[in-house]
Amino acid sequence: MPLQSLNPLTGKVTKQFDEFTPEQTAEAVRAVAQGYASWKNTDFAHRAECLLSLAEVLKARADEFAAIMAEEMGKPVSFGRAEVLKCAGVCEFYAKNGEAMLTPEPVAGCGQEAYVDFAPMGTVLAVMPWNFPFWQVLRVAAPSLMAGNTVVLKHASNVPQCALAIESAFRESAFPDNVFRTLLIGARQVESVLDADSVIGVSLTGSEGAGSKVAAAAGARLKKCVMELGGSDPFVVLADADIDKAAKVGAMSRCANAGQTCIAAKRFIVADAVYDDFLAALGREMDALKMGDPMDKDTVVGPMSSTGLRAELQRQVERCAAEGGRIVKGGVLPEGEGAFYPLTIIADAPFDAEVCREEFFGPVALVFRAKDEEQAVAMANDTPFGLGGSVWTGDGAHGLELARRIEAGEVVVNGLVRSDPLMPFGGIRRSGFGRELSAFGIREFVNIKSVIRD
Repeated sequence: MPLQSLNPLTGKVTKQFDEFTPEQTAEAVRAVAQGYASWKNTDFAHRAECLLSLAEVLKARADEFAAIMAEEMGKPVSFGRAEVLKCAGVCEFYAKNGEAMLTPEPVAGCGQEAYVDFAPMGTVLAVMPWNFPFWQVLRVAAPSLMAGNTVVLKHASNVPQCALAIESAFRESAFPDNVFRTLLIGARQVESVLDADSVIGVSLTGSEGAGSKVAAAAGARLKKCVMELGGSDPFVVLADADIDKAAKVGAMSRCANAGQTCIAAKRFIVADAVYDDFLAALGREMDALKMGDPMDKDTVVGPMSSTGLRAELQRQVERCAAEGGRIVKGGVLPEGEGAFYPLTIIADAPFDAEVCREEFFGPVALVFRAKDEEQAVAMANDTPFGLGGSVWTGDGAHGLELARRIEAGEVVVNGLVRSDPLMPFGGIRRSGFGRELSAFGIREFVNIKSVIRD
C-alpha cells in the first residue's frame, strides 16, 4: 500500500511512495547495524562534529523543509521554519554537552576504584508522529547518535516527504552512511523491525493506542521503550493572575499547530472570581489569531492535518455540547476547501463527563470553573493523563508550590509549556513513560554499567 502525501489545504494527494517490502526493510536495518559497528567506536569529538554539520544543513534548508511541512500536514511556514531551527539547536546542544553527560562517574567507597559507565548499545527505532515531523525525530536522533547508537526512523505514514527530507539532511551532513535511515513502512512492519537483534529499543511519540501496541511488542521482546503519548494539559488560572497575559498565552497554546499538540493547554480551570473575565479575554485572543493558507508567512493557524481527524474532533464537540457544554465560540464545521476547524471555546461542560476526560486534538478549549484553589488543583489532577500543565498567578513563589502538587511531567508557572533540551520531557500515567532531552534523555538508550576494581 503506498504512503501518500495529502495536502490538507486542498484535500489532494500530491505525491505517493511505495512502501518498503519486508526484504527492503530488513536490508536497511542490517545496513544500520553494520554502521553501528564502526560508529560506536568513534570519539565524542567526531560525533559532535557530525551533529554540528547536520545543524548547519538544517539551518540552510529551513525554508525548504518548512514548505514540505506546510504541504504535507498543514503547519504554517513561519512555525515550520522555527521547528527546523529548533532541530538545529538540539543538535548543537548535544554536540556541546553530550560528552559531559556520558562521562564515567566515579563512585567512592566501592572497591579500590569504581565508576558508572555509559556505553552505546545498538540501533534505536524511532516511531514518530506527523504533528512535529522534524522536531520529534531530531530530539530522539541527536542524543542517540551522540551516545554512539544508530537510528532507524518509522515516520507517520502521512508525512513520507518529511521522513525522506530528514534522511537527505543526514546524507548531506558529515554523518557517515547508515547511522540514520528512514524506513518507508506502515505500522504492520514495526514488529519485524523490533525482531532484529541489532534494534535495542524503541522511542515512540504518538497516540495511546499506538503506544500501547508498540510497548507491548517491545515488552514481548524484552526491549527498552520510551513512550511520549497524549495529554490533556490543565491551564490553571488563579484569582490573582494577569488575565490578559494568561489569555494571550492560553490562546496560542491551544491553537498553534491547529491545536494538534500533545502539550497544548486543553483544560482551562479558572477561579470563579475571574472566570467571566478570562472567558471573554480568551475569546478576544483567539479572534486575533489569523487562520489561513499555511504557505502565508502571516498565518498562525493552518488546517488540521486531515478531514478525518477534523471529523473526529467535531464528534467530540457535539458530544460535549450534548452533555451540557455551552459552545461560546466556533464549533461549526466550515464549508469550502481545506481541513480547517474553527477556533472553539466550550464553557460549563460537566467536568466528570466522559468526553471531557478525553484528549481534544484540535483547536478546542474546554473552560471549567473552580470555586477555589484547592478545587482547581484537584481538577487539574483528575485526569488519566499527565504530560504538562501550567499555573497562572500573581505570586510566583506560591505558583511554584502549586506546581509541585500538580501531577505531570512538566509544570510551568506563568508561561507556555514547551520542550527544551535543557530539561527532561515526558509524562506519567496514560501520557507515557521515560524521558527525552537533557541528560535524562541521552541516558535512556545506553548501558548504565557499573565498573569496579577490587
